[in-house]
Formats: sequence, C-alpha cells, structure tokens
Amino acid sequence: MNDYVITVENLTKRFGELVAVDGINFEVAPGEIFGFLGPNGAGKTTTINILCTLTKPTSGKATVNGFDVVRQQNQVRHSIGLVFQDPSLDERLSGLQNLYFHALVYNVPAKVRQQRIEQVLRMMELWDKRHGVVRTYSGGMKRRLELARGLLHHPRVLFLDEPTLGLDPQTRNRLWEYILDLRKREGLTIFLTTHYMDEAEKADRIAIMDYGKIVAMDTPQRLKDMVSQDIVSVTTDDNDQAAQEVKQRYQIETRRDGNELIFEVARGEKFLPTFIKEFKTRILSVSLRHPSLDDVFLKLTGHEIREEGVSDVLKAMVRQHGRRMRR
Repeated sequence: MNDYVITVENLTKRFGELVAVDGINFEVAPGEIFGFLGPNGAGKTTTINILCTLTKPTSGKATVNGFDVVRQQNQVRHSIGLVFQDPSLDERLSGLQNLYFHALVYNVPAKVRQQRIEQVLRMMELWDKRHGVVRTYSGGMKRRLELARGLLHHPRVLFLDEPTLGLDPQTRNRLWEYILDLRKREGLTIFLTTHYMDEAEKADRIAIMDYGKIVAMDTPQRLKDMVSQDIVSVTTDDNDQAAQEVKQRYQIETRRDGNELIFEVARGEKFLPTFIKEFKTRILSVSLRHPSLDDVFLKLTGHEIREEGVSDVLKAMVRQHGRRMRR
C-alpha cells in the first residue's frame, strides 16, 4: 500500500523548446502541508496543472490519491479540491448559487448537498452573505468562497495555487487562519505554491523550485540551517571599494542586492560593533539579521524571489534564453 497521497517521478513538461518542469521527483504524505516555493516562471503552476489533470506531462509519472494523473483523470478530479491562482467564480451569481452549481458538477448527493453547502459557508464565515452577488464581495470574501467551493465535495487533497496573491497583509493572515483550521477540521493534505516567504514557513516541508527544477527540499528550519551564519547588509559611498575591503580584511566574499552589499558572518552581534569601528570605507547604513528562506533561495539560485507580472511560461522563456546566452 502506498504511504503517500502524491507521488511524482521524473516529471517533465515541455512547451516547444521551453522546459517548464524538468525531471522533478517528490512525495507528499497524508495530512502534510507541502509547499512549492519559487518565483513566477519556476514551474510551480505547471506542476499543479499536471497534478490536477489540467495539462498532460511530456514524460514521467504522477499519482494523486493513488490515481494516475494521465490514465485516471476523473478519479483524480473527484478526489481533489483546487483554488486557482486567478479568480474562477461566476461573479453574476450569489455565493450560494456558485456552491450549488459546483455540488451538481461533482455529484454531491442531494440528501447531503444543502447540509454540506451550509457547513462550508459557515466554516468560512460566509453564511450570512450567501445570497449576496459575488461581484459585491471583497477580495478576501471571494478567496474564502473559493476555499469553500474547493472543500465542498470532501477532497482528500486541497491544491492552493498562490492562494493569497494580491490580498492585503491582514486579509492574508486571516485567510491562513482558515486554511490551518481546515487542515485540523477536515484532515486535509494541502499542496501549496507561493513566493511569499511567510506562507512558505507554514508548510511542513518545502520544495524550492527554479528553472523547472527542485533545487532543495526539506523542512523550513532545516533549509534555513543551510545558511548557518548571520546576514550583514551594508550600503557605503563606494560599494566597489567596500567589497574589496571586506574581502581583504575578513576574507569574506560579498554579493550585491541593489545598492546593498550582503555577506555572512558568524556571531553577528559581536562582529558588527568592531566592523563599524574599523571599516575605512564610509558606511551609510548597516543591518544584521538571522537567515530566512529568502536567504536560502538566494544562496541556492543566485537571485531573489520577486513578485512579477509576467506569465509563468513567458517568464521562464526569458530566463532560460538568458541562461543560454551566458553560456
């Protein structure tokens, strides 16, 4: 008997010359929150689309709830819930009508249909708004309604593709309270994609994805342990000279991030006072922090995660072209 809810073996997806997903492997255990962390164009959404039977892989194999995503698509679809990255509600209908239509599509039995609709709407604190037309809902209410819809047919796995994209921080935090409560209440396995570091921290395990490949996979804390030293960020009136001075004085390599020089040191609290006192290049600002997932991603990939407005496929094509040119 398979102990995993999701298994992925050598999964690859090509769009012409573009390799959007490049031979990835992973498993997801029952009840786990599994996160895909990476920028737009990394291949996260393409992977979810394959697992949810919205697109076929070029090669490799994947199963969800024991069903093959190519050969047993109907069984996969009836055993999963999906909250898309882009809004997918019918805004001309009420919240109640949206859920009723979904219940019909998924053959939720008539004798439990109304009870289940009320249950998920109350769970999302939308019961009092059930007759309101969706276009009058706030962004957070719409996202909660999409969660309710995804849960309506009792899925075993809930896929969340950038679930809080575009929401304000307060609404994002509130939505995550609902998601974490759902995990306990419904016994769900949750598969999450995000480029928000604070969301990734909520996962039990994270796969860091870039250029279609998984470059690291572990718990958030173990990933952060990969960057074992503290992070110093400094701006000066001559960053080229400062970089040379850091290298000569401390035998430490720096990297650039905009106007900042960034480098890693052990026991940063003791290092910083001496650094400020002895450093000859004029310091304009300096900060010290402990490692984050952002630092892990930067260490592994050489660039930061940034919110982009370009589609996954177009973004990946530009980046892969640039990589070939550098070769």
